[in-house]
Amino acid sequence: MTKKGKKYEAAAKLVDREARYPVAEAISLAKQTTYANYDCSIDVAVNLGVDPRHADQMVRGAVVLPHGTGKSVRVLVFAEGDKAKEAEAAGADFVGSKDLVAKIKDGWLDFDKVVATPDQMRYVGPIGRILGPRGLMPNPKVGTVTMDVTRVVGDLKAGRVEFRVDKAGIVHCPLGRKSFDDDKLAANFQALMDTLTRLRPAAAKGRYIESITMSGTIGIGVKIDTADAQGVQA
Repeated sequence: MTKKGKKYEAAAKLVDREARYPVAEAISLAKQTTYANYDCSIDVAVNLGVDPRHADQMVRGAVVLPHGTGKSVRVLVFAEGDKAKEAEAAGADFVGSKDLVAKIKDGWLDFDKVVATPDQMRYVGPIGRILGPRGLMPNPKVGTVTMDVTRVVGDLKAGRVEFRVDKAGIVHCPLGRKSFDDDKLAANFQALMDTLTRLRPAAAKGRYIESITMSGTIGIGVKIDTADAQGVQA
């Protein structure tokens, strides 16, 4: 049996594993029980009552966290002409077309998010095998294939987070940093919950939000009262 470290044991004593905590208390506990020696991320895992094996129960989307994630994001935009100028004006870190495709083929991946105008997808498509596995491929379903590059780049810089339910029916999402005030984490959590509720598939029957767990990147999972979570006011 694996022996737990002293920091883990001390943090674990603060949480009742059988309890379901109100959101405000869960946020406080998630911060208290994070024993990393850096300003780590506070994350949430939402278990949904969907079967991702069926296309009509897939939950995928994006949310702009009102207080961001606390992480700077390097945005690459595939665009030409006026749209390229818009992207630069909006704060994109890298803007280009076939020249950026060539760099990526050569192994360059120093960016975090990718946006493309529809006409650029003929160039971007062939590098899907590189971008796809890293979650970087532009996709119209989450709004990263768009002509509105100004808005999307602005959202990504402000704290836009993309999510997709995994094979186990769970959505994982960062909410911010341990250093964030509790009310900012609560507002970000509320934005995610509102978005997930709006994206509920018509084919999903029964209970939709089955369970929610919040934790630091290195910390103890704190289970949240789902009724409180769906009615919390940030």
